[in-house]
Amino acid sequence: MNAPFHLAFPIKDIETTRTFYGDLLGCEIGRSTEKWIDFNFFGNQLSAHVKPEELAQASTNAVDGKNVPVRHFGAVLEWEDWHTLADKLKGVKTEFIIEPYIRFEGEVGEQATMFFLDPSGNALEFKSFKDPSQIFAK
Repeated sequence: MNAPFHLAFPIKDIETTRTFYGDLLGCEIGRSTEKWIDFNFFGNQLSAHVKPEELAQASTNAVDGKNVPVRHFGAVLEWEDWHTLADKLKGVKTEFIIEPYIRFEGEVGEQATMFFLDPSGNALEFKSFKDPSQIFAK
């Protein structure tokens, strides 16, 4: 059984964060105050805390010829769910850091991936493995 993770991270404000994670990504909203808000992030607990002074420019690392933000989080989705989300994000004209594409095509660990920013500049990656048994393949 996989245990859900908890992640706390800084945001600029509650309302744009609520709209992004709640309305756009479809995350159920949990408890909140004027200083923090919790989300059910694909079965995991995210706690977004208003701390704009903690937001920093992300550094990148080269992966598969792309500049991947070193600091990022996200979810591993089912193959069809990933494609549905990618289409939804394209439909609302999301500005991607890395456009949706298939990484390591034809290799071990082949995956669909995309990167974009939340309204506070936090980098998110959503990925999917056509063969879920390869999530930790070497």
